Amino acid sequence: MVFSSMVFLCVFLPVVFALHLVLPGMRTKNAMLVLASLLFYAYGEPLYLILLICSSLLNYACAYLIGNRPGQKKLWVVLGVVVNLGVLVAFKYTGFLAETVENLFGLSLPVPEVRMPIGISFFTFQAMSYVIDVYRGVTKAQKSFPKVLLYISFFPQLIAGPIVKYHDIALEIDNRTVTTEGVSTGVRRFIAGLSKKVLVANVMGLVADTLFQAPQAEINGVGAWLGAVSYMLQIYFDFSGYSDMAIGLGWMFGFHFKENFNYPYISSSIREFWQRWHISLSGWFKEYLYIPLGGNRKGKARTAINKMIVFVCTGIWHGAAVNFLFWGVYHGFFLMLEEYVPAIREKGGRIKSFFQHVYALLVACIGFVFFRAETMGQGIFWVKQMFSGFRYDAAAMSLVLRQLTPVYLLTLVFAILASLPLNKLCRGRRGYEAAAYILSAAGLVVCILSLASGTYNPFIYFRF
Repeated sequence: MVFSSMVFLCVFLPVVFALHLVLPGMRTKNAMLVLASLLFYAYGEPLYLILLICSSLLNYACAYLIGNRPGQKKLWVVLGVVVNLGVLVAFKYTGFLAETVENLFGLSLPVPEVRMPIGISFFTFQAMSYVIDVYRGVTKAQKSFPKVLLYISFFPQLIAGPIVKYHDIALEIDNRTVTTEGVSTGVRRFIAGLSKKVLVANVMGLVADTLFQAPQAEINGVGAWLGAVSYMLQIYFDFSGYSDMAIGLGWMFGFHFKENFNYPYISSSIREFWQRWHISLSGWFKEYLYIPLGGNRKGKARTAINKMIVFVCTGIWHGAAVNFLFWGVYHGFFLMLEEYVPAIREKGGRIKSFFQHVYALLVACIGFVFFRAETMGQGIFWVKQMFSGFRYDAAAMSLVLRQLTPVYLLTLVFAILASLPLNKLCRGRRGYEAAAYILSAAGLVVCILSLASGTYNPFIYFRF
């Protein structure tokens, strides 16, 4: 089940929210949320529900043993991390590793077809952070398994993040308050995210998919740029939209998740981009990999190497494909470059800031081409066309012009404006609150009409 579905919007969410309001006592509310979250996951992945429960039980046990057997805590944290990573490798990378070995050594190996559980990258990293934090003494081991299960399986952030740390919501699991203001804020945030996903990301995604799936002979420079920009906007509004929906749902149920996106396309360096993009993931790698490797405490050379290791792992986290690995190395290279040439990212006058912004957008855009491409060959072809596809034959231009519908062009303008923090300029002004409620109501109606018509509505996170 996904948030942008009629089943979720018209059945699941209203029923679960109403039960959360009327059920007495926090223990009863939590039990209901656990059952609802398991049902939510089972709707799309009934077989892998067992995996989710077993993963939660394993991490609960490891954290409990760390907290109650301090003499053996290193054993249990190592076991927890190794098993979590082992499960992740087994489900996400078995086929890729088998194909790689087969190609390298000319062996004839059976390549297993393993269906990847939805959200496994997110809930595995979240569970690992709990075990590691207990080991570090950042949080205490929870004695109650149902509370740990709620933390790991809570449906708002289960399949697409943000990655939540246990100590950030530990108090709210035991004691939270649902207020009218909180519900109102949450509903508006949820609708904003839903609108990003349905009204912007889906429109951009349809054009991106059409172009990336077209025969290469029909792609010229104009088509390549249109596909690249469309995908760049699709993934931002899709990903940040899901994060907005998760944060909004959290508010509705009395939980407060941290922000996961902060207008990344206004960045003037790749370093700043990663401070604004998928903040919970970059924060996870910083806290649990980059800092343990030494961070920036051992000189520029070691800092650059540590950043490269982190971004290789970031690429691998996203999927079992060479293009994801390349995407990680690519971003790591530019972070290393900025480390050795700080003038690239240091603030300057307006002219320098303009070129820094263009640089960051261009690097991110090219990176997303490889992220979207099915193969490295397609990614290389696409980038080549972006900078050298100076041909305007009828087939290529016809393909481009068919994408430039009034709906697409209007959505493109809105998407570019919505990528900027313009709402911060309006917030607090007279009439802002009333306008926000009216726009939210209108957005919800349009989203439901769009979803009810059965239009294009991909689930982009299945790849992760």
